Amino acid sequence: MGIISWIILGLLAGVIAKILLPGRDPGGLIGTTLIGIAGAFTGGWISSRWLDRPITKDFYDGATWVSAIGGALVLLIAYRILFGHSRSR
Repeated sequence: MGIISWIILGLLAGVIAKILLPGRDPGGLIGTTLIGIAGAFTGGWISSRWLDRPITKDFYDGATWVSAIGGALVLLIAYRILFGHSRSR
């Protein structure tokens, strides 16, 4: 997969992560989209590096989608923890 495919996959992974983890995000739609793109790259890298699951050239590979969505979820949760609005404000 090329870089454009990973960006498209990241956009879709960000949307799916947002659906799975609803709520208000500090960055809004743009921030969630960028987190989805970064999560796709991070999830793919973790999958190929430590899980011994090489990334295939096929855009429709299920493991690629799971790793991208998982990476987006992890980054979205971390983003909410670090930059989310606290109740005391």
